[in-house]
Amino acid sequence: MTHAYHDVLIIGSGAAGLGVALRIADRARVAVLAKAEMSECSTFYAQGGISAVVDAEDSIESHIQDTLDAGAGLCDPEIVRLVVSRGKAAIQWLLDQGVTFTEVEAEDGGRHLHLTREGGHSHRRVVHAADATGKAVETSLLARAKAHPNIELYEYHNAIDLITTAKLGRAPQRVVGAYVLDRNARKVRTFGARAVVLATGGAAKVYLYTSNPDTATGDGIAMAWRSGCRVANMEFMQFHPTCLYHPQARSFLISEALRGEGARLLLPDGTPFMDRFDPRAELAPRDIVARAIDHEMKRLGIDCVYLDISHKPAGFIRDHFPTIYRRCLDFGIDITREPIPVVPAAHYTCGGVVTDARGRTDIPGLYAVGETACTGLHGANRMASNSLLECLVFSDLAAEDLRDRLDDLPAPPPLPAWDESQVTDSDEEVVVSHNWDEIRRFMWDYVGIVRTDKRLQRALRRVALLKQEIADYYGHFRVTSDLLELRNLIIAAELIVKSAITRKESRGLHYTLDYPRPQDPPRNTVLTPPAP
Repeated sequence: MTHAYHDVLIIGSGAAGLGVALRIADRARVAVLAKAEMSECSTFYAQGGISAVVDAEDSIESHIQDTLDAGAGLCDPEIVRLVVSRGKAAIQWLLDQGVTFTEVEAEDGGRHLHLTREGGHSHRRVVHAADATGKAVETSLLARAKAHPNIELYEYHNAIDLITTAKLGRAPQRVVGAYVLDRNARKVRTFGARAVVLATGGAAKVYLYTSNPDTATGDGIAMAWRSGCRVANMEFMQFHPTCLYHPQARSFLISEALRGEGARLLLPDGTPFMDRFDPRAELAPRDIVARAIDHEMKRLGIDCVYLDISHKPAGFIRDHFPTIYRRCLDFGIDITREPIPVVPAAHYTCGGVVTDARGRTDIPGLYAVGETACTGLHGANRMASNSLLECLVFSDLAAEDLRDRLDDLPAPPPLPAWDESQVTDSDEEVVVSHNWDEIRRFMWDYVGIVRTDKRLQRALRRVALLKQEIADYYGHFRVTSDLLELRNLIIAAELIVKSAITRKESRGLHYTLDYPRPQDPPRNTVLTPPAP
C-alpha cells in the first residue's frame, strides 16, 4: 500500500507521541511512526526521572518557583502552573499503564515512591525507576500501544514533509497528512489524516558531542518550519554537564541524580571547584554547571573533569544507579571506588515549534508535543526532569483537545502520490556523510556552550553554503533516511544560529562573551518562516 488514512497521524514514538496515541485511541484510528525501532527515542534513554509534587512536605508553589528560577525570566508562568499542577496525575497515569517506579519502605511499614533531588530543585520531587526511568516508561507505554486495536505502529518510517492544503493549492490552510519514507521497502508512502501530531524530539544531533540517540535530528521542527509554523527560542540548547568521557563510550549520560545524591565534581588533582561558581555547587542548574566545567577544561587545558560518588556506600551506589554502575564497569571504571571522567554534551532543545496551551501550532490540525514544541515551560533553561513531565502533561492536553475537535476536523482529500520521476539514485553518498560531519563540527566549535558574535557569523556563513548544497542534492536524488536527516539538521542549525545572533544578551543557556549581562525586559526569540 502506498496510501494510508487515519484519524490521527503521530510522528514520533516516545512518551509524548505514545501518550497522545493511548489517550485518543478509544475515539480514533491512530498511526504512530518511528524512523527506527519504536523504542529508539530520547525517552528510552532518559535516566533521571520525572519531577512531580507527590510529597506532603513539597508544594506546587515551590515547584513553580524552582522552574521559573531555572528558566531565567522566560518561562510562561501560566504554562508552568498548568504543567506543574498536573504532575501528580501524570505519575498516577503512568502507574495505571503499568510503569514500576522505585519505592522505599515507610515508617508505618508501607511503601511509597522514592524521591530524589536534582539540580535546581529545592525539594526531593523526582520520581524514578532506579536510573533507567525512560526505559521503564517507554517499555510500558509501547506494550500498551501494541495491544490497542486502534493503534497501528510503523517502524522504520521516516517522515519527509507534511502535506498541507496550501501545498495542494486549496484553502483554507490545514494539515492533511505527510509523505513518509518506508525504509524497509525503500518506497515513499502517503499518509493522510484529519490531524497530525509532531512528537519527534529535539535537535541535539546537530552537535558533535551529544547524549541523544541518533534519531534527534530536529525532524519535527524542520518539517513544521518548512510548512509555515513559527519557531521560538532555538538558541537555548541545553548541554548536560556530565557525559561519560571515554574513547569507546558513545553518548552515555551520567545522570544528574548522582549529584542529587552527593556526587562531587573534581579537577584531575581531586580539587572540588563548583563552590567557586555557585553557592548551590553541584546542585546548581545545568547551564551553570556546564559552563563551570567548560571554563575549567579550557583554563587548565584538560580533556575532562571527574564526578565522584565513591564516598557513598557501595551497596547504595549499586542499588540506586545499577545502569550507570554496569556501564562504567564495562569500560573499566568502578564508580564505587573511583571517580568518573565526564564532559558536557548537547542534551536538550528548549526551543521548538510555537504552540498554545493545548499543543496546537500555527497550522490548523497540526499539534506539537514534547521536546519538538516550545510551550513556554522551560524558558531559557530546562530544569532537570521537567522534560518527561512536559511530555506527559502536553500529550494529555493535546489528546483532550483532539477528542473535543475530532468530529469537526474534515477527512483529508485524495492526496497525490510522491513524485520521484525527475530524480535518480545518488552516486555520491559521501556528500551526505561529509556535510553531516561538517555541520556537527562547526556547530560545536562556534555555537556551543560559550559564544561570540564572530563565532556565530562564521557558523551562519557555513550554514548558507551547506544549505544550498543540500537543497541541490535533495532536488536531484532519491531520498534516503540519511539525506532526510541531513536536510532537517541544516534547518535546525540555521534556526539555532539565527536565534543566537538575534539575542544580544546572556541569559540561561545562551552565554555570549560579547553581551555577558541580561537585558530587561526578557523577550522570547520568535522566528517566522518566509512566505512560500
